[in-house]
Amino acid sequence: MRVILIDDEPLALEHMEKLLAEIGDLKVVGKYINPQQGLKAIMQDRPDVVFLDIEMPTTNGIELAEKLQNSHSDVHIVFVTAYDEYAVKAFELNAVDYVMKPVQRKRLSETIKRLQPMKRNHMEKDETNHSGMICCFQTLQFARDSGKPEKIKVHWRTSKAKEVFAFLVHHRRKPVRKEVLLDLFWPEADMNKGFAQLYAAIYQIRKTLSSIDFHINITSHDYSYILDLQEIQIDIEEFENGLEGLFKKRDPEFLSVQKLLDLYSGDYLSEESYLWAESERERLRLLWLHYTQKTTELLIQKEEYMSALIIYQRMQALHPYLEESYFMLMKLYDLLGERNSVEVQYRTLNEMLLNEYGMTPAPYILEWYEHWKDKTITM
Repeated sequence: MRVILIDDEPLALEHMEKLLAEIGDLKVVGKYINPQQGLKAIMQDRPDVVFLDIEMPTTNGIELAEKLQNSHSDVHIVFVTAYDEYAVKAFELNAVDYVMKPVQRKRLSETIKRLQPMKRNHMEKDETNHSGMICCFQTLQFARDSGKPEKIKVHWRTSKAKEVFAFLVHHRRKPVRKEVLLDLFWPEADMNKGFAQLYAAIYQIRKTLSSIDFHINITSHDYSYILDLQEIQIDIEEFENGLEGLFKKRDPEFLSVQKLLDLYSGDYLSEESYLWAESERERLRLLWLHYTQKTTELLIQKEEYMSALIIYQRMQALHPYLEESYFMLMKLYDLLGERNSVEVQYRTLNEMLLNEYGMTPAPYILEWYEHWKDKTITM
C-alpha cells in the first residue's frame, strides 16, 4: 500500500519512515513537514494511507482529515500524536488507528495488521460489483443487486447506531445538525457525553457499512453530517420516481409498474416504529394506495380482472383494516362470476369493522351489496 507521512517534526518523519521500512509491506511515496503541501500531494497521488500528526502549527490534523474525508473518503487515515485528547474526534472521522508518540515498533505493527484487510479491499475494488440498495419499506435492510436482488444479513452493534443511520437515510443528501441528533437520541446526556456517544454511533455505522462493502460516505462538515449514498440506491426513491415516470405515459407497461409496486413490502420503517418517521410513513402509504388504485383502474378497463384481483389481495394482506380493499375485491369477484367469494369478503369486512371499530360498512358499500344480492336472486 502507498503511504504519505505528514508531521511538522522532521525527526518524527524520519523515525516513522524507518519503522515502516523495517516492518515492510508499505511504500512511503511522500513525507511532508508542511500540511498544505501534504494535502496537495494526497490530492495528486491518491495514496492508500496517510499517517497524520494532529498538533501542527499551521493546520490542525483533525481539520485536514475532515477535508480529506469530504473529498477523498477512500484514503485511510492513521493519526499519530503526543496527545490523547483527540481520540474520540479521530474515530468519529473513521480513522484506522490512533497511535501515540513516541511511536514504538510493536505498536505500529498492530496498525499495519489493521491495514491488511483494507489492502485486499483496494486490490479487489475494481473487480467487485458494489451496486446495492437500502430497503426501508417494512424494515431497514440492505440488498445486493447482482441481477437478482439478494438481502444481506447485517449485525448492528447497537439499536441506537441503527436508528441514527436510518435518520440520516431519512434526510439523505441534506445536512443534519449534530445538535439535532443529540436532542433526538441523547436528550438526557450532557454535551460532552452526548457528543462522545454520537461519535461512537457514527463510528459503528461506518464499520457496519464497511463490513457489507456498501460504499456510503458520512461526511462531517460545519457541525453537521451529510449522508452521500454514492452508487447505492434506496427503494423508496426507486418506488416513487419510477412510478411517477411510468404514469406520465398514457399506457404504462404493467410488468414495470408491478415490479415497482412490489417494492412496497410494508409501511416505511414500520417494524422499527420510529416516531420521527411517521409523517413519511403516512405519505408513502397514501402514495402506494394511489398508484395501486390507478393501476387496477387501468387493468379493469382492459378487462384484466385477475391481475387487478391479485393487486387488491396484496393490498388487503398489507393493510387488513382498509375498508376499500374489501369492497374492491367484492366487485372484482363479481366481475369474475365468483359469488361465494363476494359473500366471504362481505362477511369478513363486517367482522373486521365490528371487532376493530364497532362499526358497520359504509352506506355506499351496503347499497352496492343489497343491489348485488337482488341482482343475483333474479338471475
